[in-house]
Amino acid sequence: MALQNLDLEEQEQLATLKGWWKDNGRTVLGLLTVAALALAGWQGWRYYQRVQAVQSGSLYESLLQGARAGDAKAVRDASGTLVESYPRTLYAAMGALAAARFHADRGDLKSAKAQLQWVIERASAREFAEMARLRLAALLLDEKEYDAALKLLEEKTADAFAAQAAALKGDVLAAKQQPADAKAAYRLALEKADPKSDAFRANVQLRLDALGG
Repeated sequence: MALQNLDLEEQEQLATLKGWWKDNGRTVLGLLTVAALALAGWQGWRYYQRVQAVQSGSLYESLLQGARAGDAKAVRDASGTLVESYPRTLYAAMGALAAARFHADRGDLKSAKAQLQWVIERASAREFAEMARLRLAALLLDEKEYDAALKLLEEKTADAFAAQAAALKGDVLAAKQQPADAKAAYRLALEKADPKSDAFRANVQLRLDALGG
């Protein structure tokens, strides 16, 4: 009897299941298809990202080798391909920063500024954009483009770069013969600086002392 009851229960459950599947089977299959496509898309995206990382990393290494060899063409070719073909990778921003340093060291400030401006506008990581903004402001200071440099330095700065930005702003203001404002900027740099950054703090203090503290 127990076995018969079990068979009847199973038959009822099976009939219920068949009815449910008839009503909902198409929807379930659709959801399963969407899930399978989403998983395939995610795996494809992960693979694409890995390929992008490998290829952009290889180009970045070529750029560094060109820079060490003093090969301007190699630097331009590698950095150009990085920013055009792999703009969303970290290597693109790193390559542009390295190329900017290379060009600046050789007096090609126009190319250096172009690379830095690209990082400011297009870098996928804010930290790289912050670094590029400070370096561009330093180049503008060297060119005596004081107002342009100050405009960059007045933008909101992440805490990690606040001390450097304030110190550089002090340099610009000192160059503009605005000692009171420069001293205020240097004091802010000391306030924002990491207590463990002895060399940076000592350097800023020297500049502040040169203006009479």
